[in-house]
Amino acid sequence: MGHNHHHHSHGSSTENIAVAFFLNLAFTIIELIGGFYTNSLAIMSDALHDLGDSLSLGLSWYFQKKSTKKPTKKYSYGYKRFSLLGAIINSIVLVIGSVFIIKEAIPRIITPESADAKGMMWLAVLGIVVNGAAVFKLKKGTSINERVVSLHLLEDVLGWVVVLLASIVMQFWDVPVLDPVLSIAIAGFVLFNVYRNIKESLRIILQGTPEGISVDDIKKNLLSLNEVEGVHDCHLWTMDGEYNVFTAHLILKESSFSWDEATQIKQKVKKLLHDEFHLEHITLELEISAHECEYENCGSLI
Repeated sequence: MGHNHHHHSHGSSTENIAVAFFLNLAFTIIELIGGFYTNSLAIMSDALHDLGDSLSLGLSWYFQKKSTKKPTKKYSYGYKRFSLLGAIINSIVLVIGSVFIIKEAIPRIITPESADAKGMMWLAVLGIVVNGAAVFKLKKGTSINERVVSLHLLEDVLGWVVVLLASIVMQFWDVPVLDPVLSIAIAGFVLFNVYRNIKESLRIILQGTPEGISVDDIKKNLLSLNEVEGVHDCHLWTMDGEYNVFTAHLILKESSFSWDEATQIKQKVKKLLHDEFHLEHITLELEISAHECEYENCGSLI
């Protein structure tokens, strides 16, 4: 049952990213024309930034689609980590984009520039609507890839809110410095979130345990079963932040058991681990108390 849900969530991830990609690309074209029309360097630089977003969204869409492919001889666990690759590339693009915004904003604080405030205002309203629709589409996403893409678009929404506020204020008061100051604040917010996403992506690539799942809790649950005397050689990792893998050796209390009994114990343990800890791919080796584990590090491992 868990497997079906997972494939469904991956399918919706691909669809969500595709919608966001086309929305973003269409709006980038509108923005380039609008930036030229309003003679606004802020909007033109935001258009370049959005063009970068469109490229990384396209990459995310490609990798998310690739990640739903079935396992092959070359990739025996399937392509789930490809969506993670998309998330990392996106994060790098966001860092470059944020640094670019900061670099553009600093000279503007020193020597502020004026532009067509009314034209900027209408473009900003359109920007909030288009990017807001894309963020809403991705908000329910569960994959890291969707979260990074959602962050891209949220950055754009916040950017347009800033442009909208600045353009309204600039129509009444001569304070063009407002725009670059707020732009730096947004770039800082985005860099902080990118740091968190890259940290999580690296943890997954380095085969760290999934967030929110404790090996100690798993062991405690397994030892509470009547048939289990001991647990060792536990390994827990995640393919993409959603699809979690677990392997372990279980020492059983009975000195001998039939094939059917062994199968029943395995099924019982797998159901417990899937229901309680959302573990998808579980491999168990059963041992009896007197049996010596063949792996030399069994006793020392968690």
